[in-house]
Amino acid sequence: QVELVESGGGSLQAGGSLRLSCGASNGNISSKSCIGWFRQAPGKEREGDAVTYSSGRSTRYADSVTGRVNMTQDNAKHTVYMQMNRLHPEDTGLYFCTVGIDIYCYTMRRASFGSFGQGTQVTVSS
Repeated sequence: QVELVESGGGSLQAGGSLRLSCGASNGNISSKSCIGWFRQAPGKEREGDAVTYSSGRSTRYADSVTGRVNMTQDNAKHTVYMQMNRLHPEDTGLYFCTVGIDIYCYTMRRASFGSFGQGTQVTVSS
């Protein structure tokens, strides 16, 4: 399984923007890779559904981030990005990216994705 490393998190005020990056530490991310971003909110389990996912065919977003988040991929750099705009305090959490492990990753369900790495922390203050 491709191991992914997240970066780009930080602390900022509500309304700000961040771009999170997801790179492969031991393999390549291709245009056909199914990649999901997950958020673990403070005090919550990390097993919730993805906030966004992208594959070679489509990109989907959770209702909570639709219109504020854009997921893109740079195949030359083997990196996936999640641009987050107009951030809310509710966006605070540890963000993880991971690879889909079955054909159902388009559902964004946790069970269809692999294990998490270290994640990158995003803290949004009001």
